[in-house]
Amino acid sequence: MDILSQDIQYLPGVGPNRKKILGDELGIHTYGDLLEYYPYKYVDRSKIYSCHELTGEMPFVQVIGHILSFETFQMGPRKERVVAHFSDGTGIVDLVWFQGGKYAKETYKIGVEYMVFGKPTVFNNRVNITHPEMDKVDSGQLRVDSYLQPYYTTTEKMKKRGLTSRAIEKLTRSMLEKLPPLPETIPDFIIGPHYLMGRDEALRTVHYPQNAKDLERARVRLKFEELFFVQLNIVRYASDHRRKYRGYVFSKVGDVFNSFYKNNLPFPLTEAQKRVVREIRKDTGSGRQMNRLLQGDVGSGKTLVALMSMLIAIDNGYQACIMAPTEILAEQHLATIMAFLKDMNLRVALLTGIVKGKRREEVLEGLLDGTINILVGTHAVIEDTVQFARLGLVVVDEQHRFGVAQRARLWAKSQNPPHVLVMTATPIPRTLAMTLYGDLDVSVIDELPPGRKPVRTTHVFDSRMTTLYDGIRQQIREGRQVYIVFPLIEESEKSDLKNLEDGFETLRQAFPEFRLSKVHGRMKPADKEEEMQRFVKGETQILVATTVIEVGVNVPNASVMVILDAQRFGLSQLHQLRGRVGRGADQSFCILVTPYKLSEETRKRIDIMCDTNDGFRIAEADLKLRGPGDLEGTQQSGMAFDLKIADIARDGQLVQMAREEAQKIIEEDPDCTSPKYAMLWNRLRQLRKTNINWAAIS
Repeated sequence: MDILSQDIQYLPGVGPNRKKILGDELGIHTYGDLLEYYPYKYVDRSKIYSCHELTGEMPFVQVIGHILSFETFQMGPRKERVVAHFSDGTGIVDLVWFQGGKYAKETYKIGVEYMVFGKPTVFNNRVNITHPEMDKVDSGQLRVDSYLQPYYTTTEKMKKRGLTSRAIEKLTRSMLEKLPPLPETIPDFIIGPHYLMGRDEALRTVHYPQNAKDLERARVRLKFEELFFVQLNIVRYASDHRRKYRGYVFSKVGDVFNSFYKNNLPFPLTEAQKRVVREIRKDTGSGRQMNRLLQGDVGSGKTLVALMSMLIAIDNGYQACIMAPTEILAEQHLATIMAFLKDMNLRVALLTGIVKGKRREEVLEGLLDGTINILVGTHAVIEDTVQFARLGLVVVDEQHRFGVAQRARLWAKSQNPPHVLVMTATPIPRTLAMTLYGDLDVSVIDELPPGRKPVRTTHVFDSRMTTLYDGIRQQIREGRQVYIVFPLIEESEKSDLKNLEDGFETLRQAFPEFRLSKVHGRMKPADKEEEMQRFVKGETQILVATTVIEVGVNVPNASVMVILDAQRFGLSQLHQLRGRVGRGADQSFCILVTPYKLSEETRKRIDIMCDTNDGFRIAEADLKLRGPGDLEGTQQSGMAFDLKIADIARDGQLVQMAREEAQKIIEEDPDCTSPKYAMLWNRLRQLRKTNINWAAIS
């Protein structure tokens, strides 16, 4: 048995109780899991300070000295603050415990020499270190083992049981001492040209680096390996898929498409839309199954392109289906498609959770006997009871809520897998697209339909609300409508809803002459729908809402989007919200309101929004500022694998390098049987047995 699959319980210092916590809290069950639980930061422990040097501006520091006395202060019925006065002869520092004070008093002795480590702050003109780390200094010998001390993320539950970062560091150290040299997983012909560190050295160095340069090399090696096997798996899968599955051949463009093109097009197609239709036309006529990702900003005309692709399927005797992530969006797609098709003789049906009883039976029958041409639905479409006569094309809206496993269930709906077109309004930077949707070809609609003016974005401090209200009044008098968005973040939902309620009252008093609607996610769907409809019909001039309006609503007459507390929103969320205005021909405005005090990062976010309307630039910036784990939806479903050390946003070059290496290998060895690459195929097989859902990546 491989030593890395050894049960963590048998590592000295773990045992059954700690095993359970490590498993529940961090998913660490084996030596291998602990080895891949990488530190999130490192602190230089080579310098020792004197007490009199300490100031509140310093980062983490260490001092050596002894405790002079303890004091206890009551802070409420059952709460106390314990303070130890600590000195090295040059000055005095207060060590403070708000929790675990009793333990500190029992454990740390007056007059014994300790090394204290922590972050100094100043309170009442005295230097404090709160919840310090303390180690006994053994008779005169100084323990400065690693110059860079690793820090591991731990949870509150773990800390309560004594599993601090320091405890994990000790476990990792004792495990590394036990481990024999670890076998290499990447062959020399890749390691050499890229100057990568060996695997064994990298894994040891990343936990206990001697210096910053070694640490950097170790991290590059481990990141590359992680990204490389993910890419190898995706490229292998895509190549298999292309060889294995035939696609339906849509050999002609016929009467349905042509009649729509001549009579029903609401406006001429942009060059970008024409290009994408040509790409889809080429894919669907080629005999291989299309898997294409269609990216385009809100309002760039993706739905029209999708509809035209569906008409090509119908011309060739097939059915088409479009899937949306929510019922409200599915209904909106239905309305949009019906409006486009006007009086064309095509049967379009809706299938969502609320279509029940007789209506549902009729839809299921129509799909099975082929009389329904286009089905619009939610995930209800992939249920086993839904069977088609000849499903030729599936359009999936908002991919990141719909993983590869679900795409695979769609393929089972026909003899050959249908062509798949995935639409997203969240522009995805290339490096992320290569990893999340590595098996998809990418098309981009990068221009807005004619007559659309780019939205003008400005930043206003919340002290200037009166001027802002005057501007809003002016726009409404000119016949426009206004969105005012409040943040509703789950962690602080109660206070946010209160802010919305209070804010709504304030706005009603500020605009007594206008009518207002209010919408938030906690309302009953029917009430929400009714309020939205009042705004859509123009009965109300101002819609006060939380981010529920991020997806969906189309009100061409709304030309002002005011986002309150804009500092609390992510970039892509701000961009999505801004996409709700600018849908008519009038000049539209987006106003970001924030307090005056902003962090550096928030200021960058707001500046980017004011500088550009380009969704791709915004997505790239968002990815760099936040990292891919937070990208809308990826952590729930899109990323089937957790990257333990690599970061798609910041390691774009490594993603690219890994992708190129993976492609070279698949081109040379498509069947994965060449002895030259045996090491890689074995490693991939090993990884596929782990708890990562590799099937979902492919």
